[in-house]
Amino acid sequence: MSKKYEQNPALIHILIVDDEKSIRDVFQMAVDHAGYTCSVAESGDNALEIMKKTHIDVVVTDIQMPGISGLELVERIKGIYDSDVIVMTGFVEDFTYEKIIELGARDFIHKPVRLNELLVRLKRVLNERELLAERNQAFEEIKDAYLDTVNRLVLAAEYKDEDTGDHILRMSRYSMLLAQIMGLSADDVQLMLYSSPMHDIGKIGIPDHILLKKGKLTDEEFEIMKTHTTIGGKILADSKSKILQSAEIIAITHHEKWNGKGYPQGLAGEDIPLSGRIVALIDTFDALTSRRPYKDPYPVQVACEIISNEKGKHFDPEIVDLFMNNIDEFLKIKEKFSSPEDNVSISDFLWSERDMERLSI
Repeated sequence: MSKKYEQNPALIHILIVDDEKSIRDVFQMAVDHAGYTCSVAESGDNALEIMKKTHIDVVVTDIQMPGISGLELVERIKGIYDSDVIVMTGFVEDFTYEKIIELGARDFIHKPVRLNELLVRLKRVLNERELLAERNQAFEEIKDAYLDTVNRLVLAAEYKDEDTGDHILRMSRYSMLLAQIMGLSADDVQLMLYSSPMHDIGKIGIPDHILLKKGKLTDEEFEIMKTHTTIGGKILADSKSKILQSAEIIAITHHEKWNGKGYPQGLAGEDIPLSGRIVALIDTFDALTSRRPYKDPYPVQVACEIISNEKGKHFDPEIVDLFMNNIDEFLKIKEKFSSPEDNVSISDFLWSERDMERLSI
């Protein structure tokens, strides 16, 4: 492992915070001699002002200072910056190591501080900092590879349905936005972003002559089409991934209806998982306003009228209201991730034979 702080220590910026000038001066000389870039602050307020203007890698701060204490400074730093903090104090009886670490400090030094100890602690914190950065980078690369694999699997199903990657992007952004509007947690919003595009992954198991049929489906064909929900559930089942677990629920339940007349289980009301209720509306809106093998895109006004008319029947009434009250935000997503050919005016709009089937399929 290459240690960047050893190869070019001047790139590392250390901030010394202490109300005693003599301590600041001695520590700054030692840090400068070690080759690091060093700044000093006489108070917590002064330190925060410096950090607003300059990236700081490690802050070394006293605890007992006028104004903002060292502990309060630790809390403020960890809430805003990615800097690591080493805390110094001579009042050992008042501050336990566990308490200081719990607040977010990386290390703790007893005063009086020996200069060689300060430099050893700095090296240790910098080494841990670099290890953490490398671990985070590796994690991000693994996550990106995982999400790329999921997206390619989704894209395979969408291409079979003659859809484009734009549909995946719209579904994920629509679902994320609606989840945010509904006040879901940040984790649940992220789950909706990544799992919602897999709602129709089961269509990969539907014969092309049914999936791509331009005319109305026969009753038998419609029953086969409905199995894409359970096929999708089987594809995604038994995963330890929270994203795939969420996607499994969505795949199975996004065609359930608020009034209990949906499929495959005939669930009603709040017995339908929230993620399924969200995607039920979002998928319908996107399908209605997009070009499909069997239909031209609907004008947004017509699509919204259909969804409003299905309030309390097909869709959760609360979700319909939130969607309609924020329609301008959804249209921004549609505009960003749609082709010009998907825009159609009321005067140019024609119903197709299979139009109303969208509310069932």
